Amino acid sequence: MTTFQKIYEVVGQIPEGFVATYGQVAAMAGNPRWARVVGYALHVLPDPAFVPWHRVVAKDGRISTASDINGESLQEALLRSEGVTFTLDGRVDLQKHLWKPVDRTGFV
Repeated sequence: MTTFQKIYEVVGQIPEGFVATYGQVAAMAGNPRWARVVGYALHVLPDPAFVPWHRVVAKDGRISTASDINGESLQEALLRSEGVTFTLDGRVDLQKHLWKPVDRTGFV
C-alpha cells in the first residue's frame, strides 16, 4: 500500500460530523511527520467523491482555502452540512468535533 493509499484509508474512517487534523491523519497513517504529505495527498486526490477530504483541518481548526470558489468555502459548506460548528473566528470547534478514534484495546 502506498503512502497516499494509507492516508486515504485513514481519512475514509473519519465519521460524519467530526474532523481530524493533518498531523493526526499522518500519525495514524504511519508517520507523525507526514502532515504536509497529508495535505498534498488530499490536494491531488483522484476522486474526492470517495474520500471525505473536507474532514481534515489544521491543528488549530482552520480550514483550507484551496477549495474556495468565488470567495465561498466548499470545505466549510460540506462540514456545516454535516453539523460541524465553527467558533467566532471561523475555525472548526475542535472541542466538539475532533475525532477521537478508539484503538484496538478500546482506549482513545
